[in-house]
Parts: sequence; C-alpha cells; structure tokens
Amino acid sequence: MFFPYIDPMYILIVGPALILSIVAQVKVRSTFKRFSRVGTQSGITGAEAAKRLLQTYGLAGVEVIRAGGFLSDHYDPRHRVLRLSAQVHDGRSISSVGVAAHEAGHALQHAEGYFPLRVRTILVPVARIGSYLAWPLLIIGFLFSAFALVKLAIVFFAGAVLFQLVTLPVEFDASRRAVAILGERGILVGEELDGTRKVLNAAALTYVAAAAAAVLQLIYFLLLGGRNK
Repeated sequence: MFFPYIDPMYILIVGPALILSIVAQVKVRSTFKRFSRVGTQSGITGAEAAKRLLQTYGLAGVEVIRAGGFLSDHYDPRHRVLRLSAQVHDGRSISSVGVAAHEAGHALQHAEGYFPLRVRTILVPVARIGSYLAWPLLIIGFLFSAFALVKLAIVFFAGAVLFQLVTLPVEFDASRRAVAILGERGILVGEELDGTRKVLNAAALTYVAAAAAAVLQLIYFLLLGGRNK
C-alpha cells in the first residue's frame, strides 16, 4: 500500500522530520512568548522599529500595517506592504522588535534585488501547485496504474521542495540583517540583541524543519515510484 498513514516506509523516512517540525513550532512559540515579556530599553514598538529601519535605508514607501493572527508577520513584495501581527506591531518587547526587524529585512532584500528572494518569489505559484496537486495525482496515478501521473506528481512536488530550499537563505539573511541593523542603530543593546537572536534562531528552525520534511517526502515519492514500476 502506498498511502502514507499505513505505509511504514513513509513513517520511517518522513517521520523524524515531522517530529522536528512539531518541536520547532513549540520552540518558536515558547521563545517568542518568553521574550515578549521582556521590554526594551528604548520602549520602541515593533512597528516603530520597522519604520525606522525602512526610513534609514530609503524605503519610506513601504507601508507597515497591523494584521491578524499569531506570528503571521510577513512582507508582501507585490504591494510593498509589511504586515505585522498585533502583538508584534504594538508590542514593545524584544520579540516584537526582533520579528518586525526581520520582516523589514525582507523589504531591504526586495529593494536590493536579493537573488534568492527573487527566485523564491518566482517559485511561489509553483510551490502552491505542487503542494496541492502532488498527493491527489500520486493517489490517482497508483489507483489507475497511470504512472505518467505519478511522475507528474513528483515533478510538481519537486518544485515545492525547491521553494522550501530557496527559503532558507532568504530567512537566514533577513535575520542576519535584522540583528546587525538593530545593533548598529542602537535600537537594541547588549543582552537585548542576544534575546533577539534566540527568537529569530527559533523561527529559523521551523524553516529548516519544513525543508527537511519536504526533501524527505520527495525521497519517499521517488522510492514509491521506483518500487511500483
């Protein structure tokens, strides 16, 4: 049987990455909450920190707005909008400032034409198609012995995997920029910067876990296709 919930091979190959994903999610939430209780000396909010960074680098045209959700923060390169969750937008903590600066780092990448970010933006529709269609195509392909569909599923999912891999340098670079700029501009000092690194490193682990899970699922697909030829 090829269905993952009853296939021991799926559990053996992908299981460790799924466990890592759960651990990463727990860690990022606990670390964020821990440092959200630690205020900054400057008393600056996440939104104010993001705006200051953007203005410093001549990106005053990028809008910073409040968005819903928990840790839903992201930069939208199509509309040049930085959307911050309420806790980050209005918060005056190390977590709030660190996450806001990280997202501002993506805006800086966009303005500079940072190559990995350009590649990731191009891959967004590919990743969506791959994520939605891979499993249905795989299942239909095996049910009807249409192995051309199985191969197509693997190709689609490979695009989603590539997106996850390209995401890693984009996220790591944004965090590096955030910590460096916060220190250079004196927005955070001393132990505050150490706290920000911990928050952003915990967030980075979620991307590492997602990439690992995607790669291992692709390996599973390839092995599955090979043993069912």
